[in-house]
Amino acid sequence: MMSLKRMIPVLAAAASLVGAVSAAAEERDGVRYRAISDGAYSIVAEVRAKPGKERALREATLPLVALVRSDPKNLVYFLQEDRATPGRFVFYEVFANRADFDAHNAMPYVQKWFGLLPELAEGGVVVRRLEILGHSGG
Repeated sequence: MMSLKRMIPVLAAAASLVGAVSAAAEERDGVRYRAISDGAYSIVAEVRAKPGKERALREATLPLVALVRSDPKNLVYFLQEDRATPGRFVFYEVFANRADFDAHNAMPYVQKWFGLLPELAEGGVVVRRLEILGHSGG
């Protein structure tokens, strides 16, 4: 059995490692978890390409990733494509509040993308407006 005197440095190292992992998890690849509070405005949106327009919609949509993530009001942004249904895109977005989301939708690059949808997508964008729960800012 390890003595208490020998166990203290081991426990201290473990605590330090947990702290470092926790700090690294707070911001990962631009996701600012500490900036997300309970009640944050979250969006899950879906758009489906017209048959034969899957590639064109993907190419029109991919540039949004860098543009939206560069917006300081955006906290999280992921663009995903359904593996089973190519051309079905799902967005996951988090903003601090509704006003920040509305400002995002008013951006010229977002408006330009919306303008392409009648040619490329079936219907429009289906949006689910959600509220972050149980997060408490990290």
